[in-house]
Amino acid sequence: MKFAVNLSMLFTEVPFLARFEQARRAGFDAVEFWYPYREDAGLIAAELDAYRLTLVLFNLDIGTKGGRGYAADPAQRERFRATTAQGIEIARQLGCARLNVLVGNVIPGVPREEQDRTLIENLRTAAVEVARAGIILHIEALNRYDAPEYFLRSSAQALAIIRAVSHPALKFQYDVYHMQRGEGNLTGTLVSNLEMIGHIQIADAPDRGQPGTGEINFRYLLGRIARAGYRGYISAEYQPAGPSAESFGWLQEVLP
Repeated sequence: MKFAVNLSMLFTEVPFLARFEQARRAGFDAVEFWYPYREDAGLIAAELDAYRLTLVLFNLDIGTKGGRGYAADPAQRERFRATTAQGIEIARQLGCARLNVLVGNVIPGVPREEQDRTLIENLRTAAVEVARAGIILHIEALNRYDAPEYFLRSSAQALAIIRAVSHPALKFQYDVYHMQRGEGNLTGTLVSNLEMIGHIQIADAPDRGQPGTGEINFRYLLGRIARAGYRGYISAEYQPAGPSAESFGWLQEVLP
């Protein structure tokens, strides 16, 4: 299995650009983060190169801090297209092959069907653009407790959108923490939909801590998806109980 570490949630004890070195020291050769847009892409590229790290994923810009995106908003189609182009350009600079889309919250007063249609059309256009750049686009679902207004709250909803878009450059980013909180049935969902899942993020539930601090049997779960043929990255995206560098004991415990 290939593991990565999320630099927006781990190693926050040090400034962002210092986290790449920390990831390498902890034994990782791949990283992800949420948003690079307030950072100098050239400096990020230098850190990746200096520590021989692969950047596996980051999110498209969501605009204001604390926002959830706008891919399903009929009034912001042009903004989403511009955001997609911006993400592609930065991904090219950083050698990143995956982009994730936070699709946004439900918009009051706009029929759900219109928001569905907008999201499908936007993702179909974006998938064509990212494919030209050799990039895979992802969408994810968030649980109803942490993100009660978010448009996609289940794997079934996200997978239905992916089927409707029907483009090989669009995949599901499966967040184990969100899906355990939101719906359960982790193993069944992952194994039965593996061909549509392009990236997996992990944290334990219900507190979003490192594996082994909650209710999920990660040794069983990761063993099952490995045997089922998953070959993508599994990214640690959790809130460590103590110093980040001391939180990775679970790696040896969960390896099947």
